[in-house]
Amino acid sequence: MTSSSRTAPDGTAYRDLNGNGVLDPFEDPRLSPQERTDDLLPRLSLAEKVGLMFQTVIEVGDDGELLEAPGRISKSPTTDVVVGKNMNHFNVHHIRTARQAAQWNNALQRLAETTPHGIPVTISTDPRHAFVENSGVAFSAGPFSQWPEPMGLAALDDLDAIREFADIARQEYLAVGIRAALHPQIDLATEPRWGRQAQSLGHDAERVAEYTAAYLAGFQGDELGSASVACTTKHFPGGGPQKDGEDAHFPYGREQVYPAGMFDYHLIPFREAIRCGTAAIMPYYGMPVGLVRDGEPIEEVGFGYNRAIITTLLREELGYDGVVVTDWELVNDNHVGDQVLPARAWGVETLSPSERIEKILDAGADQFGGEECVDLLLDLVAQGRVSEERIDVSVRRLLLVKFRLGLFDDPFVDEDAAEEIVGRADFRAAGRRAQAASVTLLENAVVDGAPILPLLAAGEAPAVYTENLSLESLGDRAQAVESPADADVAIVRLGAPFEPRDDLFLEAWFHQGSLEFRPGLVHRLRRIAEQCPLIVIVTLDRPAILTPLVPFVSALAVDYGSSDAAVLDALTGAVPPQGALPVEIPRSMDAVRASREDEPSDTADPVYPLHHGIRLG
Repeated sequence: MTSSSRTAPDGTAYRDLNGNGVLDPFEDPRLSPQERTDDLLPRLSLAEKVGLMFQTVIEVGDDGELLEAPGRISKSPTTDVVVGKNMNHFNVHHIRTARQAAQWNNALQRLAETTPHGIPVTISTDPRHAFVENSGVAFSAGPFSQWPEPMGLAALDDLDAIREFADIARQEYLAVGIRAALHPQIDLATEPRWGRQAQSLGHDAERVAEYTAAYLAGFQGDELGSASVACTTKHFPGGGPQKDGEDAHFPYGREQVYPAGMFDYHLIPFREAIRCGTAAIMPYYGMPVGLVRDGEPIEEVGFGYNRAIITTLLREELGYDGVVVTDWELVNDNHVGDQVLPARAWGVETLSPSERIEKILDAGADQFGGEECVDLLLDLVAQGRVSEERIDVSVRRLLLVKFRLGLFDDPFVDEDAAEEIVGRADFRAAGRRAQAASVTLLENAVVDGAPILPLLAAGEAPAVYTENLSLESLGDRAQAVESPADADVAIVRLGAPFEPRDDLFLEAWFHQGSLEFRPGLVHRLRRIAEQCPLIVIVTLDRPAILTPLVPFVSALAVDYGSSDAAVLDALTGAVPPQGALPVEIPRSMDAVRASREDEPSDTADPVYPLHHGIRLG
């Protein structure tokens, strides 16, 4: 029970959100979400409506308290944005414990009750169930169950497994009050150098569409309801074909190109997401270059600014009438410490922030991601440059999602139950199985008359030399040695190559540039292989050029986010690896540079093609 809880004369329990002592239609749980939206919308002030149209980051206090000072990522104190700016959509970043997150949700919802109509807060999150830690993209699991990155889910090629992941993630999100997922990311990873492939589902459009349906079913159910997490499917119309693989977070990656004319191929998963009722869609930052549709050139501005993409294509041609939320910080630069990340206003860099807002709204978006500049939109309405009727179109969509989720009736969570549900033993076990099963075996040579894998098949405890891998989970079934010369087998774990960059904010966390291993590393691995059979496991967040390793490894495998224990489960056959590559592995960087950014499987003579994988058992 909260201070707003009431019982009407007819016995209906409700929350008196506007404090007038009367059960108003928008507070009536017996009415449909549409009826409640129709009642609430005209009651709202312009400032309340505008507040709904912004979503930004606010951070969680260490003990679940509200932070009333700007943080490293959040720009303003919590009360300033909730009460002062009437905002009620927030993207949560770091979560230390389930109880901390649940306490914070409840404190935030109590604060929201003090606003004129008590509009509850919708808490959203980027993916947080895997391994990548990049506050511009995703978070490592922390207290939540840990799974492979989405590329690993795709490698499983198992719709039931994807649905199981999404259902477990949904339960954990619900437990702490997270009601919106800023995923799935269904961009097709057709450009091998692109830095956001780990969170994608590969580049086979038809399979990605099927994975998308399973993913949405696990999070949203058949329709949005009180047990759903609303998904924001991204990044429309497909962020994969980045010129030279450079990411559109950064000015040098602003261009998106279609040299093979495959624009419509990248729409295939989005058509399925729309059919399945995704609650929201997010356009990407990139600006199309040289794109022509139906004989008309598409304006070379970022997709979030692009009326031909959002209104003509998404709304009118594809029939989508849900929420469109922009990707983060299209309007204002983001200054963090001594670094800056310029506003992703690609193609409209010369426009003022107010002019950018006006163009985004004209394009057809409903909500500004990563922004809290409500004053600019209020001024645009006051000047007559944006009509209140236009504001109402977007606010109606945003309110409807909140009502469908049941947030107006009960946005609070049980803090004890949150600790019991998040990271539950069976959830963690399912995640570890998926980590192991998604491992993709590419080579498995015969050594002394038998395949090198599964490891330990001979029943003896081998002497094992390792790098970047702990044998702890094997116990006394293997003995660690300090030199390959003393080993029966060597196991080396590597990350996929990239070129470190650290000029702009967030840039250091993005893996971009060349896919080639350093020649010194390849030489050293060859010397290890000369002393004992060598097993190499590469963690793929992008396709690595594995060609130099193939001649001398005894076994070669890739994972997409797996713990050491899960990798060893796969190598020993405790959980047989069954992964199949969701992208192809190019033979060389020359082949990558010669390929077309929008064409799947377009590198010449790939060393391992799409869907390749050797199964054990």
